[in-house]
Amino acid sequence: MKRVLLKQGAEAKLDKCSFYGKPCLVKERFKKKYRHEVLDRTLTTQRIKSEVRAMIRCRTNGISTPTIFMVDMESSSIYMEYVEPSVTVREFIANSQENHAGDAPLLALAEMIGRVIGVAHKNNIIHGDLTTSNMLLAPPNRSPEMPFGGNLLDEDPSSLELVLIDFGLTALEGTAEDKGVDLYVLERALLSTHPNTQHIFEAILAAYRSYNQQGAKEIVKKLDEVRLRGRKRTMVG
Repeated sequence: MKRVLLKQGAEAKLDKCSFYGKPCLVKERFKKKYRHEVLDRTLTTQRIKSEVRAMIRCRTNGISTPTIFMVDMESSSIYMEYVEPSVTVREFIANSQENHAGDAPLLALAEMIGRVIGVAHKNNIIHGDLTTSNMLLAPPNRSPEMPFGGNLLDEDPSSLELVLIDFGLTALEGTAEDKGVDLYVLERALLSTHPNTQHIFEAILAAYRSYNQQGAKEIVKKLDEVRLRGRKRTMVG
């Protein structure tokens, strides 16, 4: 199958191809030549298994992720759905701000994000890299045979589906501290990428609390502690 390179990072590369007629994204992890071969294989296998388990657990609990087509341990590759059409949450927020669309679509989006993360944390799924680039907005029940005709950037986000991607740093059975760090990563990513969005993050937290009522109080307390540590590091340099 013909593969087209989309992106290459320090840990893996992403290729696009076709898998039995379906758009497919191939994530192939690199061998780390500085590590002992057996250790490298063991660690890579563990990371792939964790990533796949997290995606399956998400889907089991109603959180949308790309469908996994195949896992090839020999090439350290995951073959998964290439989600199209879609836009990143980063693109959606930037477009809304540039076009002065007001807070309504962004607050609706915040509710969706808070719900998804709340459900994930309630089921002990730690994403590990919650940024607005690792969340997609896509039409529900999408398929290549029935392409979406509109511009997703102009849609009401509540009519779309929030899809979590890139579980390369995921962890399962996380502590309240881990979940607090997950939220902190999202907060820093949101505020550093999109100006004047503190109220959007507060809306995310409000939705998060409603969907993870049992553990939210302790987790948000941990978030405050992580924030304090982050500010101290910034002051010290």
